[in-house]
Amino acid sequence: MGNAVTHFEINGTNGKALGEFYAKAFDWHVDDNNPMNYGMVDTHAGKGINGGIGTPPDGSSGVTVYIEVDDLQAALDKIEKLGGKTINPPMEVPGAGISLAHFADPEGHVIGLSKGM
Repeated sequence: MGNAVTHFEINGTNGKALGEFYAKAFDWHVDDNNPMNYGMVDTHAGKGINGGIGTPPDGSSGVTVYIEVDDLQAALDKIEKLGGKTINPPMEVPGAGISLAHFADPEGHVIGLSKGM
C-alpha cells in the first residue's frame, strides 16, 4: 500500500499576509488563532488536502508537502539508502499529537514526513 500526501505547507517571511493572499485568491479559510500564529488552512473544497501557512523560526520561504508514514526513522533510513538526505530528524509537534521529519531527495527537493496527521 502506498503512502498518502496528507498536508501542504506554504512558508514565507510574512505568514499572515500569505494567509490573507491565499484566503482571498482561493476562498480558503485560514485560522492562525494559535500560539505559533500558524495558519491552518481548510480549503472547504470537499476533496484534496488541507494545509498550513506560516513564518518559520528561521524566516525561510518555500512549499513543502508531507507524506504520511508509519515509522519516521525507518522511512528516513530507507530514503538515505536511496540517495536522499535527512534534513530534520523526527520531532514531536508540542500539543498536536503528531510527529514530523524532513528529507531532501537526490535533486535537493525538501519533503516532509508525518505520523499521526
